[in-house]
Amino acid sequence: MRMTPDSPSLDVAAGERGVVRLFALNMPPEQARFLREPGAADQLLGVSGLDPDQIDIFNVADMEELGLSGYLSDGLGIPHDQVAASQSRIDGLTGWVMVLRSRAFQGQAMTLTPAASLTLTAQFHEPGTDWTATAMQTDSAKPFTAPRVPPRQARDQARRIGATLFAVVMALIVLVLALVIL
Repeated sequence: MRMTPDSPSLDVAAGERGVVRLFALNMPPEQARFLREPGAADQLLGVSGLDPDQIDIFNVADMEELGLSGYLSDGLGIPHDQVAASQSRIDGLTGWVMVLRSRAFQGQAMTLTPAASLTLTAQFHEPGTDWTATAMQTDSAKPFTAPRVPPRQARDQARRIGATLFAVVMALIVLVLALVIL
């Protein structure tokens, strides 16, 4: 995200991942509730095509003992040190807020022009997956290490399994017919 100094716009790069933006909503509660409708948040942010499932709009008072900080760290997985860095701003929020996740942009580049009633309060980065690992050194981890069964033996085994299943099914049918006749 880049905010230009001469305008209050926010640039979102194509393919952005793991960014969570917290906006304070300076508006009546009825208008804030309306932002939950599809397309309403798009209008307020000056864009179109946002995924409404990736936008949370709620009253901070509804968080009760969890609080907004708890929602961000425990609910969204934002690292505690990032939340602590913005703690004073987060704790100072009252009323309605909007949480906008990167997935809302659906991989598209966008330039947000938030309405005057929106204030970007904080921006967080979700931790990425750590894909590092040590290589497995066991023989069983190597490809093609299982003993190979000859094709003739595999066919014989498949025939035996099939014949056994056929015999079991036929025995059950005979048993059911015998019970019905008696």
